[in-house]
Amino acid sequence: MAESPLVWWRRQGLRFRLTAAAAAVLALALALSASVLLSVLDRALISTVDDTTMQHAQAVRVAADAGTLTSPITTNDGTIVQVIDARGRITHVTYGTDRLVPLLDAPSRAKVLASGQAALLDGRPYAMPGFLRVVVLSADRGQTVVAARPIGEIQTSLATAGRVLFVGTPALIVLLAVASWLMIGRTLRPITALRRGAAEITHTARSRRLPVPQSRDEVHSLATTLNDMLARLEEAEQRQRALVSDAAHELRSPLASIRLQLEVALGHPDGQHWQETAEGVLEDTLRLSRLAEDLLALARLDERGGVPARREPVDLGEVVRQTVDRYPEARLAACEPVVVTGDALDLSRVLTNLMDNAVRHTTSKVEVALSGDGVLTVTDDGPGIPEQDRERVFNRFTRLDSGRSRDEGGAGLGLAIVRETVRAHGGTVRLEDASPGLRAVVSLPPAR
Repeated sequence: MAESPLVWWRRQGLRFRLTAAAAAVLALALALSASVLLSVLDRALISTVDDTTMQHAQAVRVAADAGTLTSPITTNDGTIVQVIDARGRITHVTYGTDRLVPLLDAPSRAKVLASGQAALLDGRPYAMPGFLRVVVLSADRGQTVVAARPIGEIQTSLATAGRVLFVGTPALIVLLAVASWLMIGRTLRPITALRRGAAEITHTARSRRLPVPQSRDEVHSLATTLNDMLARLEEAEQRQRALVSDAAHELRSPLASIRLQLEVALGHPDGQHWQETAEGVLEDTLRLSRLAEDLLALARLDERGGVPARREPVDLGEVVRQTVDRYPEARLAACEPVVVTGDALDLSRVLTNLMDNAVRHTTSKVEVALSGDGVLTVTDDGPGIPEQDRERVFNRFTRLDSGRSRDEGGAGLGLAIVRETVRAHGGTVRLEDASPGLRAVVSLPPAR
C-alpha cells in the first residue's frame, strides 16, 4: 500500500522540508511576479501605442477640418491613416496604404467612435502581418479619420521577455534552492552537534555537557537550557545516590544491633534477660520505623515536586496549640490568629520536628511563639549550633557530632523535612542564635 504524500512529506528530514518549502514559495512568488510584469509591460506598451496613434489621428483631423490635408499623409513612425468622406470614399491616406478598402467598415467605425477607445484589428486581411491598434475620430463635413499602428514589435518584445523569464526563473529557483540547502545545513549544524553530544553522554559519562555554539541565537539558548537540565539531573542523581547510601548506613546500625541482641539471646538462653532483649529490639525497631517514616515523607515531597498535598485554609494557631500541648517542657509565649493555605498534617509535622529537636537539646525550657504575619519561632536554651553549621544541618542525613553522640538522636532528616515542607508552602525557615540556645524561625505567607 503506497503511503500518502502527507506521510511521505513528514518522513523527510527538516533540511529537505525547509529547502523544498522555501523553493516552492520562491517559485510561486517569481511566477506571480513574472505574470504581473508581463501584464504591466503589455498594458504600458499598448497604452503608448494608443496615445501615439491618437495624436496622429487628432493632427490629421485638425488638418482635415482646415482643408489643408495633402496626399499622401506623412507619418514618421509607421502609423497608417485613412480619411473617409461622408459617402464612404477614401480621400487621403499615408504612403502605401490601401485607397480602396477602409480598415474598418461603417458599422465598425461607428462602434469604435462611440467607445472613444482604441480597438484591436487583425491586419492579415489587409496584407499586414500581425495585429493593429485602430483609433477613429470624427471630422467636419462628415469626414472620418481612421488611424492604425502595428503592434507586432510589442508582441515580439513580450514574447522575448516571456522566454527569458521562462528560462531564467527556473534557473534562479534552482540557484536559490541550492543556496538555501547550504545555508539551512550550516544553520542546523549546531543542532547536529547537540545530537552527537547527547549520544555521547552515557551512564558512565554523566558529567559531560552538550556543545554550546558561539552564536547568541535560539540554538545557543537551547544548548544552555539542556546543559542546565543535565546539571540538575546529575545533581538529582547524586542526591539520590547519597540518599540511598546514607539510608543504607542508617539502616545498618539498628539492624546490626537487633541481630546481635537476638544472636546473643539465642546463644545463651539461660543467662539472658528476655525482657531487656525485647526492649532493646523494640527500641531499634522504633528507630527503623522513624527512619522509614522520614524517608517516606521526603519521597512524597520529591514526588509532588515542591507542592503541598492539599491547598486548603489551615488555622495555624490551632495547629500550634495542639502540638505544644503534647510537650510538657514547652511554653506557648504568644499565639496570634493566622490562617495559611496548605496541608494541616504537613504543617503539624514541621512543628513536631522542630519541637523534637528543641526538647532534645534544651536545658530547661522551650518557648513557642506565633505572630499574626505568619512567623513561627521555636526557641530552646540548649548549647545551640555554630553559625557555620546552621545552613548545613538542613541537608539530608546531616548530624553534628554532638547529635551523633546521643542515642535518642534522629537520622538527620528532621530539619530536611522541615525545609522541604516549608518551601512547598511558599515559606522560609532559618536558624538564629538565641543567646543562649537556638531559635528556629519559620515564615509562612498568610492566606489572602
